Amino acid sequence: MVRIRMKRMGRTHRPFYRINAVEKREKRDGKVLENLGWYDPVAQEADKQVHLKEDRIKHWLGQGAQPSDTVMDLLAKNGLVDASKVQSDRERRLAKKRAGIVETKQAAEAAAKKEAAEKAAAEAKAKQEAEAKAKAEAAAAAEAPAES
Repeated sequence: MVRIRMKRMGRTHRPFYRINAVEKREKRDGKVLENLGWYDPVAQEADKQVHLKEDRIKHWLGQGAQPSDTVMDLLAKNGLVDASKVQSDRERRLAKKRAGIVETKQAAEAAAKKEAAEKAAAEAKAKQEAEAKAKAEAAAAAEAPAES
């Protein structure tokens, strides 16, 4: 799967990013399929902060490339993707993440309830066995004096 993401360039405390189409499994600064533009967050003038190759970005999006969250925000600000889609995608991903956490808590609670039920059943069984043993001993004790 192809991702559209940023590759960090520049020096210490002076970041500069290239926006690239990259295979998902590649490292952040690894092999690039195509350079799609650049982003300079330190530049003072707004027109010198971002440069995008719009036709190539649309091509990669049409091929199914998935932009990173930051790149998606840049594309929305520059009108290449629908801004409402950006928000809904982010909300959907966060909801999935939260659901995974909730499911984990629910699974832990269910396991704890199951363990408590098993423990209660084992205690009840032990109590019944103890009562049965006590009755048998009482019956045996009652028969023993009667025989003598």
